[in-house]
Amino acid sequence: MKKILFLLLIGCLSVAGSAQDSTPYPQLPATDSLCLRLDSLLRDPLFETTQVGLMVFDLDGDSVLYQYQARQLLRPASTMKLVTAITALDRLGVNYEYQTRFYYTGSVVDSVLTGNLYCVGGFDPSLTADDVAVMAESIRQAGIRSIRGSIVADKQMKELLDYGEGWCWDDDNPMLIPLTIGRKDIFLPTMLRELERQGVDVRDARLVDNGTMPGGARHLSTYRHSIDTILNHMLKESDNFYAESMFYQTAASTGRRPAKASDVRMLTKQLIKRLGLSGNPYKIADGSGLSLYNYVSAELLVRLLRYAYSKPDIFDHLLPALPIAGVDGTLKKRMTDGAARGNVMAKTGTLTGISSLAGYLTTASGRQLCFAIINQGVMRNKDGRDFQDRVCNALCE
Repeated sequence: MKKILFLLLIGCLSVAGSAQDSTPYPQLPATDSLCLRLDSLLRDPLFETTQVGLMVFDLDGDSVLYQYQARQLLRPASTMKLVTAITALDRLGVNYEYQTRFYYTGSVVDSVLTGNLYCVGGFDPSLTADDVAVMAESIRQAGIRSIRGSIVADKQMKELLDYGEGWCWDDDNPMLIPLTIGRKDIFLPTMLRELERQGVDVRDARLVDNGTMPGGARHLSTYRHSIDTILNHMLKESDNFYAESMFYQTAASTGRRPAKASDVRMLTKQLIKRLGLSGNPYKIADGSGLSLYNYVSAELLVRLLRYAYSKPDIFDHLLPALPIAGVDGTLKKRMTDGAARGNVMAKTGTLTGISSLAGYLTTASGRQLCFAIINQGVMRNKDGRDFQDRVCNALCE
């Protein structure tokens, strides 16, 4: 019996601190029972035909607790949204606001605008018809009761690409248009109807889709949503449209108009370089994880989670937006009992052949951990989810 236990412990150490996962930061030995349990989970027949990258980091001890193939380049699915969120919070700041702006040219005489009204999209993914009603009211309150000219939708905030790089053509993907209502390209007719309903004479107004606001146009009003509003829905519900919007908000921070995906890829790589991982050949394709071209590692996700944890302003906004095991979001029906329930706060990821989970948890002894698990090649996503849930329960216990 002692010989068997000794052999298991040797196997445990080889997994937790393998040469292929050598790291520049200290390795904190896991407790024997935890190490043995995680090793036993990795001996599942599932891994005879699939890949997994796993890393667990002790935030209190500032050390790796456990890792297995943590540097393997794998597709992250929607855990890519963590890359997008942390990069955006770092670059834009936690007080950033999404803005839909209104300008006009010409003149307003006796409440009549003889000129054009410009609706400048800022890629706010949360806009509804009720928001348009408020926007229309702000125009009326600015003293405009009649429009004799054009109502122009300016969608120049981002490059004219409807879909992300590497998206599957047969998926039901959102079109990446920076001025939408309920993610539909119906902003102008909705605005026209709302202006008319509020008593603004638009009989002589002409609708111009995707025009360009000229220099010298005068500002009328701005409609705002906080970054927290977008972040919460993006992560809790794993909303791809919201994630791509945040992706392009970060791109727009460079000042380029239209903003390009290449801009935010550059900024993401700059953050990765600051984290000390610039030598790895990661591929950043989109902001949502829909792309089949994304390749990251469990180590990168953990490094980003560690960075967020080290920045209280970022962490205080990121953590409440993450799904909570057994409670809400995409984890509402997972880990509904046991030590992980209400404890694991993490982002899920699911694509064909991919299942992933990354986030934070607290152990029974009160230690704060962050972790990342990417299962690739799983033909039944449930197999990956079940493995992740067992890992989380082992860590929480």
